[in-house]
Amino acid sequence: MAWSSGIGALESVDRLFERRVEPINHVLANAESVARTCHAMARRFHHGGKLVVFGNGGPSTDAQHVAVEFVHPVIVGKRALPAISLTSDVATVTGVANGEGLDEVFAHQVRHLADPNDIALGISTDGNCTNVLRGLRESRNRGLLTIGMAGGDGGTIGRADIDHVLTARADDPRVIKEVHVTMYHILWELVHVFFEHPGALTPEVPA
Repeated sequence: MAWSSGIGALESVDRLFERRVEPINHVLANAESVARTCHAMARRFHHGGKLVVFGNGGPSTDAQHVAVEFVHPVIVGKRALPAISLTSDVATVTGVANGEGLDEVFAHQVRHLADPNDIALGISTDGNCTNVLRGLRESRNRGLLTIGMAGGDGGTIGRADIDHVLTARADDPRVIKEVHVTMYHILWELVHVFFEHPGALTPEVPA
């Protein structure tokens, strides 16, 4: 079938792009919330904290991606900032899962690797990952700045008592993952914007 006569294909292409528009517009509509999250992160980094990132499945590789973006910036001249992914050490993840259960793999590492000055970023596509939620709760109990990144309606993470939740408002997990990548690139970029304007890090603004 010629492209010019493939009406059904054209409609499918339109729908493919349209379902990505609303989630990105939601991020734009919540720009102030995103900026406040980045400001809180920048202040923690400014005071010597590090970023601790975790997630399951696809978000486990997102956690590694986020960590390397901060530790080894792809843009020349940008400051390297301390970050670790709790999904990178397979021996630790599987050891804790075997000994204490999968639900504890992140909370256990937070207890032994994180400091109160740090930042915890938990990523969950549907917002309902028990081990991500437990990792965030343990982080909050220890005084870390807590940030959840979820999809859909935010799930249990969106309703949890954590400092900041960034939600990709979509039902398609592929779209959620795409929006999450955009979100954490924005986090990285805005943290560096605040570092380039040191005066923005000194006022006492609630996290």
